Amino acid sequence: MPADLAVIGLGPYGLPLAQAAVAAGISTLGYKTGPEASSLSPAELRRMLSGGFRTAAGPAELGRVRTAVICAPTPRGVDGGLDLSQVEAAARTLGARLRPHTTVILESPVLPGTTEDFLRPLLEECSGLRAGRDFHLAYSPSRVDPGNRDFTPANTPKVIGGLTPACTESAAAFYSRLTDKVVRARGPREAETVQLLETNYRHVNIALVNEMAVLCHDLGVDLWDVIRCAETKPFGFQAFRPGPGVGGHAVPQDLTGGHPGRPLRMVELAQQVNNQMPRYVIQRAATLLNEHGKSARGARVLLLGVTYKPDLADQQATPAQEVAIRLLELGASVSYHDPHVPSWSVLDRPVPRADSLYEAAADADLTILLQQHRTYDLQGLSVKAQLLLDTRGATPTGAAHRI
Repeated sequence: MPADLAVIGLGPYGLPLAQAAVAAGISTLGYKTGPEASSLSPAELRRMLSGGFRTAAGPAELGRVRTAVICAPTPRGVDGGLDLSQVEAAARTLGARLRPHTTVILESPVLPGTTEDFLRPLLEECSGLRAGRDFHLAYSPSRVDPGNRDFTPANTPKVIGGLTPACTESAAAFYSRLTDKVVRARGPREAETVQLLETNYRHVNIALVNEMAVLCHDLGVDLWDVIRCAETKPFGFQAFRPGPGVGGHAVPQDLTGGHPGRPLRMVELAQQVNNQMPRYVIQRAATLLNEHGKSARGARVLLLGVTYKPDLADQQATPAQEVAIRLLELGASVSYHDPHVPSWSVLDRPVPRADSLYEAAADADLTILLQQHRTYDLQGLSVKAQLLLDTRGATPTGAAHRI
C-alpha cells in the first residue's frame, strides 16, 4: 500500500520525524541510507510499528509517495567539510523514481546553497523532471533535541524555504500536519542558514562558558553559582553550561569549506576552545591525583556516563572517547559505567564495564562524571568515591571537585 511520506535516512534526524509523522496519523515509509543507529527506545519503536510505520522493501517504493524528506547524515569529512555522500546517494535513489507533483524536502544539516546547487541538479538529472515546475523542492532545518520532553516536533516551529512560493506552500502544507507553527523563509538558502546560525550559536556559547570554567577555576570562583545568578536576568542572557567537550550530530561550520576566504572567525575559535576541553579534564584529573599522592600512571579511573547527552544511548562525537584515550596514554587503568551503554570500546579495545557502581567508585582512585544521567545518585556517589571530578556541575556544592 503506498505511503504518504517517505523518510530517507533513519538516523538522528529521520527517526524523530518519522515518529512525529506516525503520531500525526500520516502513513510513513522509512528508507535507510546507511548503518544508522536508532535514537529511539524499544518502546518508542514498537509504538511506531503499531502505528503503521514500516521500512521500505526496496527503492521502488520511493516512487509511490506524495512527500519525500531526505534526512541523511552529513558528518564532517576528512577535509573538515561536510560529507554529502549519503545525501547524494539518497538523491540519486529518489531521483530515479521521482514522479511529478512530489514534494521533496531536505532536512540534513548542509551549507547554504546545497539544496539549489547540489540537490536540485541531482534530482533533475536522475528524474528528467524540473524542480519548481514538475516537482516541489524545499529545505527545512531539523530542530531535533533528543531527550527533550518539553519541546517536541509538535510544539517546535518548523522553518521552510522553497525553491518557489508554490514549493514553500507545498512543504508548509505537509509540516502543518506535524507542528503548531510553520515559519516561511524567503528561500532555501535562508532556511539552510537558519540551521547554520542555530548550530553555531550553541557551539559559540558553550565555548564561552568553557573558557569561563577554566578562568573561574584559576580565580577560585564558583562558575556554577555565577551562572545560577546570571540566569535570573530576564533579558539579554541565556544560560549555557560547561562540560568535558561538545558532542552530537550537528557540527559547527565556519563556512570555510563552502566559501573560501569567508570564515566565521568566532566559530573557528569556538571549535578550538571546545576541542581543548577533554585535554583540560585530563589536566585537572592528573592534578587531583597528584595532590592526593597518586600518579596518573597506574591509577584506576572510573568514567561515569559516556554518551553525548544525558539519559540517551547516543555516543555521536562524545568527548568521553578522547578523555579515555588520553587517560590510557598516561598509563591509567580505565573502566566505565553507563546505564545506557552495555559495552564500550576505545581504539577498538573494549573498556571494562563496572557492574556495581558504588563498589567501582569506592575502588577507583578517581571517578570522573562525564554525563549526568538521571539514574545517578550523585550525593551517594560523592560519599562513596575516593575522588570525584564533576565535569557537569551536577553534584551538590562541596560534594566533588568541579572543572
